[in-house]
Amino acid sequence: MGSDACLIPAAMDGSAERRWYAVFTLPQNEKSAARQLALREVESFLPTYETVRVWKNRQRVRTVLPLFPSYLFVHINCRQRGKVLQSPGVIHIVGNNREQVPVPDAEIELLRSGVRGRNMEPYRELVVGKKVRIKSGSMQGLQGILVRKGNGLRFVLALEMINQFAAIEVGAEDLEYVAEKS
Repeated sequence: MGSDACLIPAAMDGSAERRWYAVFTLPQNEKSAARQLALREVESFLPTYETVRVWKNRQRVRTVLPLFPSYLFVHINCRQRGKVLQSPGVIHIVGNNREQVPVPDAEIELLRSGVRGRNMEPYRELVVGKKVRIKSGSMQGLQGILVRKGNGLRFVLALEMINQFAAIEVGAEDLEYVAEKS
């Protein structure tokens, strides 16, 4: 398995510690995979955003799309790994060498809060900019790249493990620059 995590005795309540992991899915199967995981009683989170598409007949349609195409997140302990990997639409749990690497809780919370109350959208090209840190609130300490869009400021969270990015609106007063390493 690559990790001795399952050999550690479970907590007093009988369940090992659950962590968040990124899951790679078949293309355009994120929603279906999330449904399959729910049927297997596996907690999952699929960050989405709303966009307006214009069809050939010029009709405007609101659609909900995954924030990170082909990825979703699961909150599991090591014993639930098999349930995830056996779910239709799931290709693998993201990691390095045969070991899954957990996603920090703070990044999942940022995504959840952004999906609930802010204008979050995918950010495809990481523009060279200043590295900043959120200095207050529930997302305090998270680092990313600051880019300008119109008159507002955008904070770009980089989920390096899956090489994906998300842009979220953050007020200038909540940001501070991170010193560049020499």
